Amino acid sequence: MTAITDTQINQWFTQAFGNAPLAVVKAPGRVNLIGEHTDYNQGFVLPAAINYYTAIALSPEDHRQITIVAHNFEGERVQIDLDQPMVKDPSTSWPNYVRGVIQQLQQQGFQLAGGKLYIAGDVPAGAGLSSSASLEMALVRALLRLSGESIEPTQAALLGQAAENHFVGCNCGIMDQLISACGQASSALLIDCRDLSTRAVPIPADWELLIVHSGVKRGLVDSEYNQRRHQCEAAAAFFGKTSLRDLNLEELLAAEGQLDDLSFRRARHVLTENQRTLLAADALKRADMLSLAKAMAESHASMRDDFNITTPAIDKLVAILTNAAAGEGGARMTGGGFGGCVVAIAPKQVIPRLMAAVEREYQAATGCEPTLIPARASEGAFA
Repeated sequence: MTAITDTQINQWFTQAFGNAPLAVVKAPGRVNLIGEHTDYNQGFVLPAAINYYTAIALSPEDHRQITIVAHNFEGERVQIDLDQPMVKDPSTSWPNYVRGVIQQLQQQGFQLAGGKLYIAGDVPAGAGLSSSASLEMALVRALLRLSGESIEPTQAALLGQAAENHFVGCNCGIMDQLISACGQASSALLIDCRDLSTRAVPIPADWELLIVHSGVKRGLVDSEYNQRRHQCEAAAAFFGKTSLRDLNLEELLAAEGQLDDLSFRRARHVLTENQRTLLAADALKRADMLSLAKAMAESHASMRDDFNITTPAIDKLVAILTNAAAGEGGARMTGGGFGGCVVAIAPKQVIPRLMAAVEREYQAATGCEPTLIPARASEGAFA
């Protein structure tokens, strides 16, 4: 994949608006090593910000209008009046992220100011790499740069999550926005989604990440993501808990047969995934690949069997990567599910073997065309 350079976005801005931008701000996408569908259950996740970004070139104006051009949507242009109520547009989705972020900033007391924004991104959309959170964090940075205001990273993340929950309509947890805001170079970040505390977990210098897009596109708002959240809340309510974080695995297992089977399996995934995420963070810190790969394999099996969010193509892709790694690397589906990407982690010298196996076997077995996305852990937008 080709990264967008500052020179390119400066040129695109100038072509679109007739003047050079004042600045360019960026926010990264992310890949989650382990801890899926645990964030909105106040659990643990282990993501890394990656070196793929949403970039926004900006220039201030002396009025109350925001004019936005979206490079990735054929240069579509939208104008938003900061003094008018933000109303959701049912005909096109990307401007709703802008309106949602503006609405949340205004509700938090930010004054904002008019200007021109040119948005371009190289985070693959619909891949489970948080292109939406990357856009939200870049928008927060850009809008506050126009108005000369500032924000704390965690507040920015919460604001982006609220925009997606309440305006866009996806009931996502906090992980995507928090890692995009707070990621650290060369490290994953163990996040406790209950208190939002973070701990950097260094990735060994000779290990690399490989993300493989399955060719199966996904869309959270229109998928079963929100349904899974409701199912988890229902399981917690069965035990009189406000969150599955308050339930321990022994309590859940003792209720097997009393709780309906679907709710039981959803809850079992979340509780065991929390345990696996903590084990994986410790394994990563120790550079213990065997333990990390085991946790990732068990995570994928749980997503497949208990949470039912993988697809046959994704399962095949994980199997190809796992077999090619031969114990020297780990692989699992990453993201909300129903398509998207698989993440693998392995020593640098093993990565070409994994890539070759995918190119040799995957499309022949599934009919889906893979996209290989080498990645490294990068700094967050507000790091």
